Amino acid sequence: MKTSPVAVALALLAALVLGTAFASPALAHDTLRSSDPAKGAKVESLDEVKLTFSSKVRFPTVVVHTSDNTAYQDGKPSVDGEVVTQKLKGDLPPGGYVIAYRVVSSDGHPIEGEIPFTLVGSDKPTPAESSSEAGTAPPTESPASPASPSPSASPASTETAADASPVGQAPAAQASDASQSSGGVPGWVWLVIGGLTGVGIGLFFSLRNKKNQ
Repeated sequence: MKTSPVAVALALLAALVLGTAFASPALAHDTLRSSDPAKGAKVESLDEVKLTFSSKVRFPTVVVHTSDNTAYQDGKPSVDGEVVTQKLKGDLPPGGYVIAYRVVSSDGHPIEGEIPFTLVGSDKPTPAESSSEAGTAPPTESPASPASPSPSASPASTETAADASPVGQAPAAQASDASQSSGGVPGWVWLVIGGLTGVGIGLFFSLRNKKNQ
């Protein structure tokens, strides 16, 4: 029985097509399907990142870092089938970040890549910050508050105290001046001396008049 060349060509073509169909799934590797945050996304807040692959993966490694290589991942990533979750620290400052990942696919082939994103932060203050600012705000004072002391009260009281001090000290000051002017000798001594001097002068003139007579 002779086989026609056409039949042989058709058989080879069928084998080639079938072989390619069965070989394609075996040659295809697992890939990253999506990420949260997505590549180039801008987010206001973030406490974890998620990577979803086309099939189950193993041995994940995830690093979330800034341009200066400061890492912000918290602990090791967790795997749930095709999803890898990595917790982050709670003090991420606004700026540019990169998710660097590496996993092992179901066929043993390693998968790795980088996903850049930007953390813009939120301009709205948190409730705790709002209450803190309200509690520390200084109370407003009315310009015409009756409790405010009058500016003229202090000078008046100072002048009164200044005037009262010399009056209260006047006798002591006069006594001091009298003591200094008399050289420290009591006044009654000078009165006695003055009296004796007057008597002496009177006797002198009396005796002189008697001699002239």
